[in-house]
Amino acid sequence: MRRIPITDLHTPELEIYNERREIQLLRYYEPAPGLFIAESANVILRALTAGYEPLSLLMEQREADSEKGREVLGRIMERSEEIPVYVSSNEVLSQISGFKLARGMLCAMRRRALPKMEELCRDARRIAIMENVVNPTNVGAIFRSAAALGIDAVLLTAGCSDPLYRRAARVSMGTVFQVPWTFLGTEDWADRTMAQLRGMGYRTAAMALKEDSLSPDARVLHEAEKLAIILETEGEGLAADTIADCDYTVCIPMARGVDSLNVAAASAVAFWELCR
Repeated sequence: MRRIPITDLHTPELEIYNERREIQLLRYYEPAPGLFIAESANVILRALTAGYEPLSLLMEQREADSEKGREVLGRIMERSEEIPVYVSSNEVLSQISGFKLARGMLCAMRRRALPKMEELCRDARRIAIMENVVNPTNVGAIFRSAAALGIDAVLLTAGCSDPLYRRAARVSMGTVFQVPWTFLGTEDWADRTMAQLRGMGYRTAAMALKEDSLSPDARVLHEAEKLAIILETEGEGLAADTIADCDYTVCIPMARGVDSLNVAAASAVAFWELCR
């Protein structure tokens, strides 16, 4: 494996780490899928396990010599011994925005073409749909709950943050590489998608604050052979048309006058109850 010492971050080989914004990486090979940056050993390892192709690795020297670092390097060597591994001191690498959160390593990887919604949902029992969840921290946290609590696939509307953005993938602890997902193609997603889901045997449940809502432990929800759980955007909630298109509206009972939970917290409660 080629270990390349780095003393200057402003070199062409490192521009994807230091000078490109995430939206630029997303479009790096447009119209083909672009790139993303995975950070921390656990996230990188889960991406490798899922079959994502690494292009290069940027590591702090002491991380390259650590047990976790050697594990990452070993897994990458299984793919190719030609992948460059750039190593440097913490003093140099800390000039990269957010590197202190990366736990000593970053890996540039190729994106893959997203699957079709029909492929993901054909054999799934429980799926989640995020409507315009724009905060990458919330997206990552929802994926972590989805992986842990039994969601089979995740669909995201066009207004959602990308699950492969660094913060989303990091907060998810790499579970964005474990739960199958895709984006729904249009802004006006509900009519077409709801019809497709019903044609595949799904019932749809909107998580929304409505007085006539069901509790998550409602028998009719548990009896549904296939169920799509639809989660709201931060602040504004689900669109009225989305709620109207759903078979059920579900609301988590609250105490002490609390009116709602953060969407990521609500997802964990809903997934735990509805995936049992």
